[in-house]
Amino acid sequence: MNSNGQINDPGPSIRSELLAQVGSLPEKPGVYLMRDLAGKIIYVGKAINLKSRVRSYFQLRGLSPKTEALVERIASFETIVTSSEIEALILECNLIKKHRPRYNISLRDDKTYPFIKVTLNESFPRVYATRRLEQDGAKYYGPYAGAGAMHETISLLKKLFPLRSCRTMDSKRPCLEFHINRCLAPCSGLIDELSYREMVKTVCLFLEGRSAEVEKDIKQRMLAASEAMKFELAARLRDQLAAVRQIMEKQNIVTGAGDQDVLGLARFGRKSCVQVFFVRSGKMIGRDHFLLAGGEDEADGELLAAFAKQYYNESTFIPGEILTPVHLPEAELLKAWLSGRKSGAVHLLTPQRGSKRELIQLAAENAAEVLRQSCERDAARLGKSTLALQELMDRLEMERLPVRIECFDISHLQGAETVASMVVFSEGEPDKSEYRRFKLRTVEGSPDDFASMQEVTLRRYREAAEPLPDLIVIDGGKGQLSSALEVIRGVGLTDIPVIGLAKEFEHIFRERISEPLILPRHSEALRLIQRVRDEAHRFAVGYHRKLRAKRNLVSVLDHVPGIGAKRRQALWKHFSTIDRIKNASIEELTAVQGVNRPAAEAVWRFFRPELNRSV
Repeated sequence: MNSNGQINDPGPSIRSELLAQVGSLPEKPGVYLMRDLAGKIIYVGKAINLKSRVRSYFQLRGLSPKTEALVERIASFETIVTSSEIEALILECNLIKKHRPRYNISLRDDKTYPFIKVTLNESFPRVYATRRLEQDGAKYYGPYAGAGAMHETISLLKKLFPLRSCRTMDSKRPCLEFHINRCLAPCSGLIDELSYREMVKTVCLFLEGRSAEVEKDIKQRMLAASEAMKFELAARLRDQLAAVRQIMEKQNIVTGAGDQDVLGLARFGRKSCVQVFFVRSGKMIGRDHFLLAGGEDEADGELLAAFAKQYYNESTFIPGEILTPVHLPEAELLKAWLSGRKSGAVHLLTPQRGSKRELIQLAAENAAEVLRQSCERDAARLGKSTLALQELMDRLEMERLPVRIECFDISHLQGAETVASMVVFSEGEPDKSEYRRFKLRTVEGSPDDFASMQEVTLRRYREAAEPLPDLIVIDGGKGQLSSALEVIRGVGLTDIPVIGLAKEFEHIFRERISEPLILPRHSEALRLIQRVRDEAHRFAVGYHRKLRAKRNLVSVLDHVPGIGAKRRQALWKHFSTIDRIKNASIEELTAVQGVNRPAAEAVWRFFRPELNRSV
């Protein structure tokens, strides 16, 4: 490895072996995965002809700088044959999402994008935010690039529609939400399932941006309620209708009829941003922006095609038209895939003039503004981080800037489930792809932070795995620092500064110096070290809680009739926490693979011992 921790060229012998393997590849469609010397997947691609496509990487002629860098690091590859190119495209999207390879264009932090979930799998559905997509019969809307826009939408829905928000349906009397007209109290039997689902159907239309259909639906229900002399219901629907019309007045007609997504692209340096305008029934109902990483050497078409694959692989709604500023490569394949996902025709259009072209340009201008603001924030943050690193180097009398900082923390509960964390800060910012967590083996059952620190530092540094840090931070005082130093110096790392940070007074302890270093309270260097230490603590505590919850979950479910090891594991995988299982409805429990209705009822009853009535 080089000084930056990047894996160097695997060498001519490995390359000759790879070329030999290429000759035996099938001439069929599929997906290929490139790995580095450490076995990590660094690129995922698809091909209509695997043999021809993989061979092209080793031609070493006419490759882009990015591809050359990729090829230098390929130590092995594997292929997965598919029955069609569309199947290969779908598999490629899923593998990129799962492994996030370094050399693929990727939506930045796409795993964290939130969705709005409508629990159609429940008798009386709820609407709430989630970041987990599950095959549970519910309907999901999104993804939303920012949680703010999503929460605004949910808040508006709650004002317009009196949906239930409670997780359980066993209330004997209505709660406050009912009395302030925010819920129809289905838990107390004050509304029937059919009427409630009519309202939920309207909510789904609203989330799809079909305001005109929402208006028509509410108006019909209002008139029907009036004719049936249900005047209280009719008045409530009248108020909903007025609110929907007010929202519609704020929406501008932009392209005539139809559903469209309009993609605008802006690029600056290594950064790229795609702005998406959502046009539904001819009206623009919203927009979102998405930052992309890893596409600096790609053409605009390649960048937008990679975005389209990842975005629409997750998106819960696909419009009939997608407007793009440039033609996308493999447009016919993308259209076939999108049409299959939509179960209807999807067209990729690149208008050259007219209102549609103007809309694309407007989206691009918005994307450029997002990039400008992002660059300004990065510049300010980088300047602040550089000052903090420079001050830290001076205070600790280091020979070079601590560009890479590694910090360790221990977490346990009276010696049980002892774990450790290692977090990494690069240039003053968290580098979460480098984080590691450890389940400690030598101290289980006896709280010994010194032995724990020795184990985790030995496991990290015994083979001096690159990249090595410029500074090591130990969460703790002199004892923890001495324990870590014994190991770190013992494995031959004699020139890396190691410090301990004691939380009570924020004293910094250094090697062979008895007096602690006390930084000024408002020092940027102190704030940086505190951030590093707090992040290590957060990461360690989170892992500890997860292991403890898993242990507790297994022990609790041991007492539920009909729940064996496989069902326990399935419940844990689906819900993750004991609280989510406790609060789950029978319908949600039966959605778990391998859990039938009698088993779901047993779990539901187990957590509600006060209920003697039948389900």
